[in-house]
Amino acid sequence: MRIIPAIDIIEGKCVRLSKGDYTTQKIYNENPLEVAKQFENAGIQYLHLVDLEGAKSKQIVNHKILEKLASQTQLKIDFGGGLKSDADVKMAFDCGASQITGGSIAVSKPDVFEQWIKTFGSEKIILGADCKNRKIATFGWLEKSTWDVLEFIQEYEEKGVQQVICTDIDKDGMLRGPSLNLYREILQKTKVKLIASGGVSSIEDLEKLIGLGCDGAIVGKAIYEGKITLKQLKELC
Repeated sequence: MRIIPAIDIIEGKCVRLSKGDYTTQKIYNENPLEVAKQFENAGIQYLHLVDLEGAKSKQIVNHKILEKLASQTQLKIDFGGGLKSDADVKMAFDCGASQITGGSIAVSKPDVFEQWIKTFGSEKIILGADCKNRKIATFGWLEKSTWDVLEFIQEYEEKGVQQVICTDIDKDGMLRGPSLNLYREILQKTKVKLIASGGVSSIEDLEKLIGLGCDGAIVGKAIYEGKITLKQLKELC
């Protein structure tokens, strides 16, 4: 299983939220490159970079941060937040993203997202399936759709999606463990490569996700709060 640390960006700073609530913003480092280099030096190969301002404004805002991290580290970066047009996706890849994640666009403009899969290939495009009470949430988790998360994933699996990041919003940033039952259901009823996100609080949580068969796990606040050390992640990797 791939271990994928997360860096969430607001105003160029490394922050974390709780349950996606922007009023709970906590700054952990004002230099995201410093954080990314710490991950790289610990043997980490992947990074999940989220432009939280982009997610709210519906266009990329912090692409310069992506460019800096991609050009000054060897990390394979998955970038999300504010990707709503072909120009946004081109900018993300031009700035060094290895992959991009689309969630809101897959709900609001499915034809556009499907075209990205065809144009760039399913290995480059990740479906973001962020849910609250099983319903897909969009635009920085400020809006909720009528899509059930499993049906949403199954629909896009038929359209060629191979990789999915699934975040249970109620778990995100709470350090109370991931949604194991939800991930188990997704893995049993689809063949996607599932990346678990939200709630990871310990090495034991990661071991449980490995046991389920997840392709990857995103770890955020647990690292910043010292619940999981980079040394532990290196050993697990």
